[in-house]
Amino acid sequence: MKGLYLIRYGEISLKGENRPFFEKTLINNIKKVLRDRFLQVFKTHGRVFIEAEGDEDDILKDLSRVFGIVSISPVVETGLTLEELQKAGLKAIKDYGTYEGKTFKVETRRPNKSFPYTSPEISRLVGAHILKNTRNLTVDINNPDILINVEVREKGYVYCKMIDGPRGLPIGVSGKAFLMLSGGIDSPVAGWMVMKRGVEIECVYYHSFPFTSDRAREKVRDLCKILASYCNEIILHTVHFTDVLKELQKKTPESYLTILMRRMMVRITEKIAETRKGMGIITGESIGQVASQTLYSLNATNSVADLPIFRPLIGFDKEEIIQKAIQIGTYDVSIRPYEDCCTVFVPRHPKTRPILERVEAVESGLDIDRLTTIALKNIETEKIMSN
Repeated sequence: MKGLYLIRYGEISLKGENRPFFEKTLINNIKKVLRDRFLQVFKTHGRVFIEAEGDEDDILKDLSRVFGIVSISPVVETGLTLEELQKAGLKAIKDYGTYEGKTFKVETRRPNKSFPYTSPEISRLVGAHILKNTRNLTVDINNPDILINVEVREKGYVYCKMIDGPRGLPIGVSGKAFLMLSGGIDSPVAGWMVMKRGVEIECVYYHSFPFTSDRAREKVRDLCKILASYCNEIILHTVHFTDVLKELQKKTPESYLTILMRRMMVRITEKIAETRKGMGIITGESIGQVASQTLYSLNATNSVADLPIFRPLIGFDKEEIIQKAIQIGTYDVSIRPYEDCCTVFVPRHPKTRPILERVEAVESGLDIDRLTTIALKNIETEKIMSN
């Protein structure tokens, strides 16, 4: 079934001369998410309308995940007669769902001043028609349960549902960054938050079979599918990290293992990013949450990177992160009991205040370039599509 949808956006309208680029990117992202259901797009006086074919609930669900969209409304398009506007208003209230016992209001905008009725007259006449043809529905002009919007432009447009979008900026307007995706609760949320600011992400996962199972890798793929539902597809790079970990275990003190492992991961991620035009690295770190996330440890990690490391969760506590994970749909996957190498290889007494000079001295016994090369030779890259 064909349907028309009004797309509202927020920040994009403030972009001045860059606004056409942001609008074009948003529309391209909508096309990707809707795929073969997308039919056409058109704009009229500050409004963007998408025509699509398919189940309305599915289309609204998918559009509600497109960054840059503030809200979406299914719209009934009409000709420029009062009778058609009245008919569309009645259809909108009946399509709303259970309306009996509720209150409503009709609100009209009339940019087309050639239409022979004023905005208050249109609202009154459409409302009267609705009241005449429904039961147990009353008018409340101050705080209605249902607001029916009528717009009179070159055509008539009537709608009452308003579905929230994720807001933010369209993915692709702010460059590309690489998410170190562990499979836990935090990193998918960090990736989502950077995506919301218009950044395209690719994910890097460190797999350490047999210390971590293939089920842990499948969990990461499933997290990528959820993130891809906000952008259509995600590139996942799986780094086979076992040989590097074995050498770290063999040649360095146990208490330094976590920080040295993080430093190696950042180096490798940066190399991948450099070959794929990445402009930064994203992690799910939050100050003080675990031993590797003290300011001392973060400083030791930062020192090996030339690219900026973005930590959007840096000031969040665990409960706040969990709530965001539930909201975006990653939590149930993240808590599957399949551990990643960051949790399997936690020392009994990790350094919480590593001094950078001491970390570098411990690391001096390693052939960093050789270990980086080993890891980069064992990468599998795949495209993960949304379900």
